[in-house]
Amino acid sequence: MHDDGFLDLIDHDSFANGVPHRTFARLRKEDPVSWNEGNDEIKGFWSLTRHADIALANKENQIFSSAQGIRLEDQSREEYLARRTFQETDRPEHFAVRHAVAPNFAKPTVAKFESLIRELAADICDKALAKPEFDAVECIAKQLPMMMLGRILGVPDKDLDWLIEKGDALIGNSDPDFTDHVVDKMDTSAYRLMPFRSPAGIELYDYAEDLLHKRREVVAEGILAKMMCDENGLKELEFKNFFCLLVAASNDTTRYSIAMALNLLAHNPDLIAQLKTGQYWNTCADEFVRLAAPTMHFRRTATQDFDLHGKTIREGDKVLLWFVSGSRDETVFENPNDCLLGRSPNRHLAFGQGGIHVCLGMHLARLEVRIALEELIKRIDTFEAIEEATWTRSNFICGVKKLRVRARLAA
Repeated sequence: MHDDGFLDLIDHDSFANGVPHRTFARLRKEDPVSWNEGNDEIKGFWSLTRHADIALANKENQIFSSAQGIRLEDQSREEYLARRTFQETDRPEHFAVRHAVAPNFAKPTVAKFESLIRELAADICDKALAKPEFDAVECIAKQLPMMMLGRILGVPDKDLDWLIEKGDALIGNSDPDFTDHVVDKMDTSAYRLMPFRSPAGIELYDYAEDLLHKRREVVAEGILAKMMCDENGLKELEFKNFFCLLVAASNDTTRYSIAMALNLLAHNPDLIAQLKTGQYWNTCADEFVRLAAPTMHFRRTATQDFDLHGKTIREGDKVLLWFVSGSRDETVFENPNDCLLGRSPNRHLAFGQGGIHVCLGMHLARLEVRIALEELIKRIDTFEAIEEATWTRSNFICGVKKLRVRARLAA
């Protein structure tokens, strides 16, 4: 579908060839607080597309609430309660869970993983580059986050492929490459109490239940074991939903950030030359994450009337914060569609900065992106695409899902 600047943001097909950046650019310029009438399945909603407005709404979390869901989908109260994680709560409930979990993702804690990440990344790159041609997403971008997910959760390596397959089915519930139950193509009401209205949620719930009841072993140092030992921890349903969140979101977003970096390298040889100078390792990860913006939006619900740019957002209205648009706002970022490896400061919104829901895994994501690229760049002279990349069919999580490349090894 060609992006003529007027694509429907509800339609997952509008994103099937990549993010419709022309549409977002037009909205930022002409209608930054735009109303979408919705359709038979989705009620109408507001779209915020400018950086400043998104940052404002993200900060004003008492006015723009997460406690009625963070996705575009309309949920009954029963569905919301059945499927929510701490992401779908406000203070003080949100803070209580976040306080318990956050130390596992703190910057000093994550820094201890650097040698492990480098060892894994080196092995992943060696295996991929041993092939004359390969899918860079499958062989590199997917592998490192998956393996690190296993280490952080404390689950065995033999389960990782299955867990990621189910996580893809959850978060890729609108893409037929990831699920047989495409959410906008069939009736998924039988799974309305499952995460993302997906039957994969049932299987992940069962896995989580086995963990809780000691039918599966987890490493004592992993986050799951720590949470299960906490007497004041999550209740069973909360644990199941948090487990699904970790499996799906923490893996996919880092994967698509690495995949975006690889796609840019495969089409811009000069970026490889720049990285080989060693000057940009402290800044490049944020630039690749900015351009990827894999979680394209979160939804909020207005708790009171709020005026913005001459429009009145009414109490109860859905409001989408389009991070993917704000991170390319021309008033904030010079040459916003270009990859400037040394961009600093880099005030992108991909991690939800400035709000109480800022991404727990942002330090780990930055570290994985940087080290994956460091290990790749030191091994190659050239890295080129031999087919056009394919993209996820989703207006929520978007990224490169397949990228065929060939590389020439460094002498």
